[in-house]
Amino acid sequence: MSVQKESDAVIHYGDLAVTGGVSVFDKEFDELFYYEGTDLGLTYHPQESAFRLWAPTASEAYVLLYADWQTAEARRYAMTRDVKGTWQLTIAEDLQGMYYTYQVLIGDQWNEAIDPYAAAVGVNGDRACIVDMATTDPKRWTEDKPPLHSPVDAIIYELHVRDYTIHSDSGVEHKGKFKGLTETGTRGPEGIRTGLDHIAELGVTHVELLPIYDFSTESVDETALHVPQYNWGYDPKNYNAPEGSYATDPYIPEVRIRELKQMIQTFHDHGLRVIMDVVYNHVYDGYLINFTKLVPGYYLRYNKDRKFSNGSGCGNDTASERPMMRKFIVESVLHWVKEYRIDGFRFDLMGLLDVETMNEIRSRLDEIDPSIITIGEGWVMNTELEEKKRANQQQAALMPRIALFNDGFRDAVKGDIFQFDYKGFVSGGVGYQDKVKRGIVGGISYSREIKAFASEPDQCVNYVECHDNHTLWDKIMLSTEGDTDIVRRAMHRLSSAMILTSQGIPFLHAGQEFYRSKNRIENSYNSSDEINRLDWEMASQHLDGVRYIQRLVQLRKEHPAFRMKDAASIREQLQFEPCPEHAIAFTLRDHAGGDTEKHIYVLYYAARKESSLVLPQLGDWKVLLGEELIKRISRESLVVSGIGAVILSC
Repeated sequence: MSVQKESDAVIHYGDLAVTGGVSVFDKEFDELFYYEGTDLGLTYHPQESAFRLWAPTASEAYVLLYADWQTAEARRYAMTRDVKGTWQLTIAEDLQGMYYTYQVLIGDQWNEAIDPYAAAVGVNGDRACIVDMATTDPKRWTEDKPPLHSPVDAIIYELHVRDYTIHSDSGVEHKGKFKGLTETGTRGPEGIRTGLDHIAELGVTHVELLPIYDFSTESVDETALHVPQYNWGYDPKNYNAPEGSYATDPYIPEVRIRELKQMIQTFHDHGLRVIMDVVYNHVYDGYLINFTKLVPGYYLRYNKDRKFSNGSGCGNDTASERPMMRKFIVESVLHWVKEYRIDGFRFDLMGLLDVETMNEIRSRLDEIDPSIITIGEGWVMNTELEEKKRANQQQAALMPRIALFNDGFRDAVKGDIFQFDYKGFVSGGVGYQDKVKRGIVGGISYSREIKAFASEPDQCVNYVECHDNHTLWDKIMLSTEGDTDIVRRAMHRLSSAMILTSQGIPFLHAGQEFYRSKNRIENSYNSSDEINRLDWEMASQHLDGVRYIQRLVQLRKEHPAFRMKDAASIREQLQFEPCPEHAIAFTLRDHAGGDTEKHIYVLYYAARKESSLVLPQLGDWKVLLGEELIKRISRESLVVSGIGAVILSC
């Protein structure tokens, strides 16, 4: 996440005479000016365009029409103040292809800003474009999508659009673009499948995309794409329009829209659902963002000194608890579902948003499609909002069917992410058994000793690696001085096995299947392509890792015992078994989850010596995974050597 410096700009909050003496900071302001209508922004028809802007503190408002994205001359149209502090204007002509902004008078200061609801923008997102969105649909644009019966049936694979295909050996023509992820038949070194074919071959169910909305020009300048530029995109500028640097032509607004839709359609056609990473918790610059220019003091969260709340670390938390900001966030989410057929959302720093907003999002999504996934970073963070209202792990019970990332499981498996040399369970660390078990049971309260945040397993996202912090490989490297790479790869595979055979929702990071490294760089949000790109040469060298993940994914799909739908079933049918130090074992019993196998035995083994384990006498055990670790096996015992996972069934 990039951090912006505070601007020297002075914020004018408007003339109180315009609002009847009510300050934008007063609770009464929301009662007086909350607008329930669904027509904010632009409503386009060939015969007319209707504009509606919410700007209660403005004494005048105008629409400025431009011929293109950069010309200085504009046609200026006065808007009429309407209900609840909105301003309205209808222009009775076909404005297709024109660009527009709003101009408002706040006190004695004129501000020009792009429409917060803009669905199409020009290069670098400084002006909205008037586009007939129906013309942006690709030739094949269906409502069909792969089935999903429960969130715990999902297997999420997180990637960055540019990272995935930018490598010189990716075999992709449109490298780093939406379009590049629609290409099939691409091959890399030694003829390996790359790009979309690689994802489909893994067998995952969901692709989670790092931010694809329009992000700050300070991160990526769309007019200078001939110069290598890189950013993750966690600095939102225009929430409802796609990022232009991922399009083959950022100067034509329709292109980025159509190519994103085509990518989503192609994913659906290949059995993949799409999750969108959204950053509603902060903006890229609290002084320069359109919200502040149009209604200063409202959309962002302030402390008592009228300085921006800074729980995000970016200096400008959004005020999701205020009704019009909540309305914007909810309607923005629905826009991506209705216009782009997005299948899920990952909420960045969700702990800064409020519980009511998250529950309204979940409720509105259920009205459209209950299978749409909602997951988020429920970290406990400081912000200018009552603690009990923050959408974090401590409030999980108040947010049913919203999943939270299980950082406790992550740190228990591989070691504390902020203490680089700390070992985790897989690397020989001690004292992690109960923390690991909390992940195994899907984050629920399982027993007196094993308690976590989730009420049900569909509230828990288990992972050991994501775009943030060190990759799993780099973390293992930093914490296992003296070990060989062969041993480290065994630890790495064990970590992935623990994710894919635990209850809850499993989450993988792109490249995790072939031991992805970022040269030990912890936070690569603006590092070079050389650091962030998927290295397809490395993938060709470590096909063992790829095949291992494929096998685990297939096992999870074939055995619903790993995907039990409710906490009661987990408490009843998952039983932990006795085992030596540096090992954890459990059984999934009595056709758990409706599994065809009556019993399944799972062992996570991280010890450096051979051990004999007592098997529960439930039948004749057969090996599903981990045969390379097994020295001897009978109905009563199992002898193993080497780091890894063993799965048996009977």
